Amino acid sequence: MNKRFPIGQLKVPDQVTLNDVQGWLNQIKTYTPRLRETVDSLSEKELGRQYREGSWNVRQLVHHIADSQLNMYQRLRLALTDNSPTVPGFDQDKWAVLPDTGLPVEPSVKMLEGINERIVALGRSITEDQLKRSFIHEENGEIPVATKLAKLSWHEEHHLEHIKLALSDSGQ
Repeated sequence: MNKRFPIGQLKVPDQVTLNDVQGWLNQIKTYTPRLRETVDSLSEKELGRQYREGSWNVRQLVHHIADSQLNMYQRLRLALTDNSPTVPGFDQDKWAVLPDTGLPVEPSVKMLEGINERIVALGRSITEDQLKRSFIHEENGEIPVATKLAKLSWHEEHHLEHIKLALSDSGQ
C-alpha cells in the first residue's frame, strides 16, 4: 500500500456529470459522522500517532481537513460568483504547526459539520453549466468547479484513510 496515497490519487472523469457530483456530495454528507466514529474516543497518545515517518499526526490531520475544506469551499463559492477569480494558495505545512492545531479535535470536527452541510446544500443546486466555471489558483492554474467538487470529497476520504492507517498496527 502507498501510505502517502492510500486511496490513490484524485481522479476526475473527463466529462463530469451531475450524477458524479451527487455521489461526491453523498460522501461529503456522511463524512463527519464517520470521522467522529474514528476520532472521538482517542487518547492523547493516539492523537499523536503518525501514518508514516515524518507525516502529520492524527490531531494535525483533523485540523488540516477542516482548514482545507474551508479553503476549498471558499474557492468553490468564488468560482460560482466571479469570473475566473485568482485565489491564493496556502502553506499547509505552516498551517499544520500553528498554535491552534494543539487544540482538541472537536472544534475542527464541528467546523467540518457546518462546512460540509453548506458544501452539500450548495452542491445540490449546481448546474451543468456551473460545473464548467473555474477559478485560477496562483500556483496550480485553472481549476474547474467540477474538479473542485471531486477534490472536496476525495481529500476528506484520503485523510480519513491516513488517520485509520495511523491508528492501525501498520502506522508509525
